[in-house]
Amino acid sequence: MATVEVSEWKVRKVEELATAVTESQVVAIADVKGIPAPQLQHIRQRLRGRVRIIVSKKSLIQHSLTRLTESREGIEQLADHLSGQVAFVLTDLNPFKLYKETESTKTKAPAKGGEVCPEDILVKEGDTPFKPGPIMSELQRAGLPASIDGGKVVIKKDTLLVKKGEKIPRQVAQVLTRLEIYPIIVGLNLTGVYENGLIFSPEDLRIDEVEFMSRLSDAICRSMNLAMFVHYVTDRTIEPLIVQAEQRALNVAMASGILTKKTAELLLQKAHGQMLSLSSRIPDALDDELKEKLTTRKKREPEEKPDEEKKEEEKEVSEEEAASGLGALFG
Repeated sequence: MATVEVSEWKVRKVEELATAVTESQVVAIADVKGIPAPQLQHIRQRLRGRVRIIVSKKSLIQHSLTRLTESREGIEQLADHLSGQVAFVLTDLNPFKLYKETESTKTKAPAKGGEVCPEDILVKEGDTPFKPGPIMSELQRAGLPASIDGGKVVIKKDTLLVKKGEKIPRQVAQVLTRLEIYPIIVGLNLTGVYENGLIFSPEDLRIDEVEFMSRLSDAICRSMNLAMFVHYVTDRTIEPLIVQAEQRALNVAMASGILTKKTAELLLQKAHGQMLSLSSRIPDALDDELKEKLTTRKKREPEEKPDEEKKEEEKEVSEEEAASGLGALFG
């Protein structure tokens, strides 16, 4: 059987890649196709200290992942995300922060022609910076309804030049550049991210932070309400549960007339109010002091309640309360 000799430099490179990967908690594969060398260098500088980028051949990266199968469970699945011109992106940031960091490095660039359009290209009607000349025919050949108005070249109506997913024709790309419309997004495109045996796709990491925080806040409120309802004790619920229990105990004590340090003053105030209420019904049996108190009380009352409300309040006075009030009056 013939043996295939592997170049020493390839073996050495695979070892270097495998070693670099073992030094990072999070390992990602990125497609760096189309990133000019100066811009890639700028991205490295922006991410320095937090993210390491190693561009290498697809086959070498795949071999390095295979070597790490035993030490990093599931990492070989990253090989499924190798597409385009690839690079290792190594970091200790969590996958979501890594995605946010790499997205922040992306910039707009002019199209050269032949690229897949990442979004609809809509040219709006209005003036252009061009004077009448050959530019008119260039715009029209690109599909733009151009005319001359007031000594300037204008676009007569909004025009969808290229739809998302379509290739940008070279002629259109040249016109877009002249109009200073840069449709191409240049930057690191993460294709797969590995952490602790899990593989994340870009779709997993692309989240709306405002919506996420809103939903998280709503979930916290709902769980807190549920915990309070079922009296589930946690570090967060223990204090409000004690306050709730204390208030309920106080209500029971007040309703039952149980005398404690906390209810004594409240029960006296309640009895005093009931006494004055009963006293107002037998004015002929009152002494001058009680009459004065009733007069003062009436002055403090904001308005006279309707007869219907009075009847409702009279119904609420129980026989026990009446007896208690009379006892306080004549005791």
